Amino acid sequence: MKLFVGLGNPGAKYAGNRHNIGFMALDRIAKDHDFGPWRARFQGQVTEGRLGREKVILLKPETFMNLSGQSVGEAMRYHKLTPEDVIVFHDELDLAPGKARVKQGGGHAGHNGLRSIHQHIGDSYGRVRLGIGHPGHKDRVAPYVLSDFAKADADWLDDLLRGLSDGAPALADGDSGRFMNAVALRTAPPRASSGTAPEPPEPAPAKPATEDARSPLQRLADRFR
Repeated sequence: MKLFVGLGNPGAKYAGNRHNIGFMALDRIAKDHDFGPWRARFQGQVTEGRLGREKVILLKPETFMNLSGQSVGEAMRYHKLTPEDVIVFHDELDLAPGKARVKQGGGHAGHNGLRSIHQHIGDSYGRVRLGIGHPGHKDRVAPYVLSDFAKADADWLDDLLRGLSDGAPALADGDSGRFMNAVALRTAPPRASSGTAPEPPEPAPAKPATEDARSPLQRLADRFR
C-alpha cells in the first residue's frame, strides 16, 4: 500500500493557487483512475483506489500548508506504513514551470509543508517536485505562490497533470523512470515525422539541338562516305 499526499491549502479561496498544485495532481489522479468519493479523515480529504497492482490512498491535508505533517503522520500511523511508503506531490520554486522531478529523502528546502512533514515522519519519504517557477526575488515568493496560475499557464499545467496521472501506476509500483517517461510524453512529446519522402531533384534541362547547316546534297553525300 502507498500513501500519495498532495500539498495545498483548503477552501475555494486557494483552489487555483500555485501552492495548491499538489491538490490538483491528486484530483486528476483520482478522476482518471476511478477512485472512490473523497471523504473527511485524518484531518484531511481521503480517497482510495488502485494504481496498477498497488492499493493507494490519496490524502489532501486540510490543516493548511504549515501543519500538513499532522495529517500525514496520522494517516501513515493508522495504516501502519513507513515513510518510504509515502510520496508527497508539492510545488517547487526551483524548477521551471511544467517540469517535474522525483526525489527520495533529503531536505525540505524551506518549503513549509515539507518542513512540517519532516517534523512528524522524518525525511526519508518520497517527493514529486512540480515546477512553478520563481518570481525572481525572495520577497515576492509568498504572494507568488498564494496567487492563482495565469491563463497563459493553462496548457502546460494541463499537460503536466495529465502526465502525472498517466504515470501514477508506475510511481506506485516504484518505477520512477517509467513514471518520468509518462510525464515527458505529455509535457515534451517527441516531434512527429512528416513521413514524406524528399522530392527528387529536377532533371537538368535538355541541351537544345544544334541546327544542321549542311545542304540536302551534302547530307546525302555524307551518308555514303
